[in-house]
Amino acid sequence: MRAAVLCVVVLVLAGLVGDVQGRRGRARSRTKSKVQLGLPITGKYRDPESDQYYNNNNGAKITLASHFDYEYVLGHKIAFVCVAKGRPRPHITWYKDGSEIFTHLYLNIHEWTMGEDGIKSKLEIDPATQMDAGIYECTADNMYSIDRRSFKTDFSIVFD
Repeated sequence: MRAAVLCVVVLVLAGLVGDVQGRRGRARSRTKSKVQLGLPITGKYRDPESDQYYNNNNGAKITLASHFDYEYVLGHKIAFVCVAKGRPRPHITWYKDGSEIFTHLYLNIHEWTMGEDGIKSKLEIDPATQMDAGIYECTADNMYSIDRRSFKTDFSIVFD
């Protein structure tokens, strides 16, 4: 009985392998699919509600941000800037390595309003230590959308 079941399993698997090989040969002659995984190139979304949410003209948009990769000198100041627009005016939140950060003795966050719909936020760390290396992120959000920028930091040692 076991030998018969094993024989059937082998035959079925052999048929699948042959079928897969046959498909592999046919797939080469076909044109590539126009279906894209992830976000579409056109900026259009599958359903109108998502399209309206993510492409809302009043949504929060970061218009200016610091450079992506930043190397700082130990003991010196690090400063990041994030400027955003939206109606209503967006709120900017800062993160380090995925955790929200707040002002403390060596880290200050300053914010300025710009017109009716803009905001500028500046994150300053002074003096910078080895512990300040990581991924920083500013997030601008309002009731219509969220925009985000990331900054990678690492330190260097300067010998006098």
